[in-house]
Amino acid sequence: MGEADGAQSVTAALVVIGDEVLSGRTKDKNIGHIAERLTDVGIDLREVRIVADVEEDIVAAINALRQRFTYVFTTGGIGPTHDDITADSVAKAFGVAIDVDPRARAMLLEYIAEKDLNEARLRMARIPDGASLVVNEVSKAPGFRIGNVIVMAGVPRIMQAMLEAVLPELEKGRPMLSRTILAEAKEGDIAAPLRAIAERFPAAVIGSYPFRDEADGRFKTNLVVRARDADLLAAAGDAVARMVDEAARG
Repeated sequence: MGEADGAQSVTAALVVIGDEVLSGRTKDKNIGHIAERLTDVGIDLREVRIVADVEEDIVAAINALRQRFTYVFTTGGIGPTHDDITADSVAKAFGVAIDVDPRARAMLLEYIAEKDLNEARLRMARIPDGASLVVNEVSKAPGFRIGNVIVMAGVPRIMQAMLEAVLPELEKGRPMLSRTILAEAKEGDIAAPLRAIAERFPAAVIGSYPFRDEADGRFKTNLVVRARDADLLAAAGDAVARMVDEAARG
């Protein structure tokens, strides 16, 4: 996949799995972290889906997204309970068998005594055939990677450890650079000149984020310019800054 400034784009999608997220009982804390870390390393998170603990829905989401993006990350559904069905669903999506993996079982034994490794806990060692393991330094139960799909835990601390373990293995693009310009104006008052700048610099991404300043009660706007090329960022950012100055002078 290419992108507007000619650089090779490395893209990703995220599938958040779990009834508890859809019901509101669990407030997702992973999307923002994953988006930020992927942006840091030059991977564009392009889509996020939240899917229930329903096998056919998980399979459909994974099969749709893995065709469109460089990587697909999943969070949730790889624990020891009956509704942790992500691993089986991923195996079905790829059309491969799944069983207790000796490597994963050995990892569990670093954290769990053999006598406590019951059937439920062994579910966390069930890995699709052909998958590589994603190390979990927090609680040892691994995630896994098969094809371009990376399967991680839903618990934020564990997910973060898995993400850091797998990031060095992934293809990366050019990191996105950004510059923020504060406009002492309402968003609607500068929308037209901002649109003109965006049309002049189509390879840059220009965002407009209005807010109310608690210090003086006035409505203002943060204008964020993003680009992978430093010269492009400087040119587009300078154009936005000049526009803001002109608007302030009236």
